[in-house]
Amino acid sequence: MNRHHHSATTARFAVALVLSGPILWAAWASHQPIDRIFANGSPGSGTDAPSWQWSNYRDAVTRLPLLRFVANSVVITTAATLGTVLSTSLAGFAFARLRWRGRRLWHVVLLATMMLPGQVLLIGQFFVFSRLGWVNTYKPLIVPAWLAASSLAVLVFREFFRAVPRSYVDAARLDGATDWQVYWEIMLPMSRPVVAAVAAMTAVYHWQTFLPPLVYLSDYQGYPVSVGLRMYQAMEGSWANLIMAASLIAMLPPLVVVLVAHRVLVDHRPPS
Repeated sequence: MNRHHHSATTARFAVALVLSGPILWAAWASHQPIDRIFANGSPGSGTDAPSWQWSNYRDAVTRLPLLRFVANSVVITTAATLGTVLSTSLAGFAFARLRWRGRRLWHVVLLATMMLPGQVLLIGQFFVFSRLGWVNTYKPLIVPAWLAASSLAVLVFREFFRAVPRSYVDAARLDGATDWQVYWEIMLPMSRPVVAAVAAMTAVYHWQTFLPPLVYLSDYQGYPVSVGLRMYQAMEGSWANLIMAASLIAMLPPLVVVLVAHRVLVDHRPPS
């Protein structure tokens, strides 16, 4: 038994080491002078002594307004994540617990929308947002999130709410609770792990999404970090060390979100 456990631990460590290889290389490259990266290509190679340049991070922040890009992404991601969690949880509750005409039809429509790639709808959405005067604003990136645009999140909440024992809802109904009170005071607090998972997935998606902000935003001062990094790469050209430093800085906020969501999922105890 102990031998099997030791083998499984060793295998997990090996997989983690392989998967973390690109991040380790990026961390090494972000501290190196540019000539060392292109001369050697990997840490520890060559005969010259290692040279660590911590000033690369300062240069990565000052060459372009990287911190402004990060702040823009924080605004977009926070607003879109809140909107997604609230709107999709409401839609999931309506599909799971409310009885209304056409519910099964709209459930099929919801499933069908998951088969359409976002690029197919991009041109039509651009014309709509252009007519509304939303181009070069954050509204096209945020408002759809408040309208339950994520079909996957709606289905995740729906399945969770369907699994909640009906006795909870029946007891609340006997106490005179309305549909909104059942959702807000019973269902939503019980769905903390789903909220954490949906929030983490949504935050990571909006943090790294590239095409929509590139299409809708024209002022580089309003770029999120996903577009800002590409702009940085295009302007700086072969300065791989600064690009790696900027990428590691941009990676920290979504990493924190994922770790917090993981902690919520691990600490969750299902209701008895």
